[in-house]
Amino acid sequence: MPIRQLPNHLINQIAAGEVVERPASVVKELLENALDAGSTRIEIDIEQGGSKRIRIRDNGGGIPHEELALALSRHATSKIASLDDLEQVRSLGFRGEALPSIASVSRLILSSRHADAPQGWQLFGDGQEVFDAPEPVAHATGTTVDVVDLFFNIPARRKFLKTEKTEFGHIEDTVRKIALSRFDVSFELNHNQKNTLRLRPAEDRSGAERRIAEICGSAFVEQSVYLDYEAASLRLWGWVGLPTFSRSQADLQYFYVNARHVRDKLISHAVKQAYQDVMYHGRHPAFVLFLELNPQLVDVNAHPTKQEVRFREGRLVHDFLFRTLHQALADIRPGDEMGAPTQLPAQTEDTPHPCPSPSRGEGSKKKHNLIALLINSSISSDCKCRCANRWRLISSCTNL
Repeated sequence: MPIRQLPNHLINQIAAGEVVERPASVVKELLENALDAGSTRIEIDIEQGGSKRIRIRDNGGGIPHEELALALSRHATSKIASLDDLEQVRSLGFRGEALPSIASVSRLILSSRHADAPQGWQLFGDGQEVFDAPEPVAHATGTTVDVVDLFFNIPARRKFLKTEKTEFGHIEDTVRKIALSRFDVSFELNHNQKNTLRLRPAEDRSGAERRIAEICGSAFVEQSVYLDYEAASLRLWGWVGLPTFSRSQADLQYFYVNARHVRDKLISHAVKQAYQDVMYHGRHPAFVLFLELNPQLVDVNAHPTKQEVRFREGRLVHDFLFRTLHQALADIRPGDEMGAPTQLPAQTEDTPHPCPSPSRGEGSKKKHNLIALLINSSISSDCKCRCANRWRLISSCTNL
């Protein structure tokens, strides 16, 4: 066949293959747009795991009437305008691919009212390249994106969707990840007209910890330490789980770079190295960590889904993460872990249970037997860190 230019509709569907993998991908892109618009309240309504309907409403700045159709055009965005902007991206979205890609594989209704407009406007799309003129609609300040019948015009992609429960599980996980990145924003998630998640905005550290407890479980908050360290124009803050709070899988690991959730090999290696002396082989730490640095020092345009980043000074970032976490874990003394509760959720069987504290009447006898055991076993300070069973044994005594 001769070389020819592809039609825009086909280009959008090809791009949708990278951006819109499943309903959770739609939710991720629309939530990022809502946060970039300055929203403080976001509502997500899901029907049938997202295959039938995904509706996201926010109270952000809204889209002007004359820009509604342009918002559904490929590579149209308000977030960057030059190469310099691309090299220091501060927003979550910036490519202008999400909305047109979603509109090309669904029946989409875009409703919005700009903060300075007297009324809202609505635009309909049915997977085609051409859209009708916007119509007036009653709408509060903000934007509503209603995605109906996802992949209706691509039956092959629709067949690859999993069960309703599985797809909604991915959506819920996506909402939780994004909710941890913005404690100041309230989130409400509904599935088939039933509320499954309601997170209030947090104004301080205690409020943030309440949100983390709702998402990661109260046991994580109670068995973690807070850190905040800054050096070499890098800042690392957040919560790291104690060595005794380990997991059989990496299901409680949330790392954010400039409020963007990422999974990066360099970051994973630095965290793993920091925990290697205080954790069983094959176990995984739990953490909610935030790395802040100059946007010019990180490239977020390295992956179609923006899940991976590239650091311009990778060695500096790796060493900073390793040293900070290693020092934070080294400062945790056995007695410090007694501040954590001894009861963990019954379903988390992969989390080691610390020994219960001895009662007042038999405390002296147990301490004496424990000291004798340590002396007879000739445990060195290094061994205490490497032997998890004896480490938890030491943790049960506060006055060795």
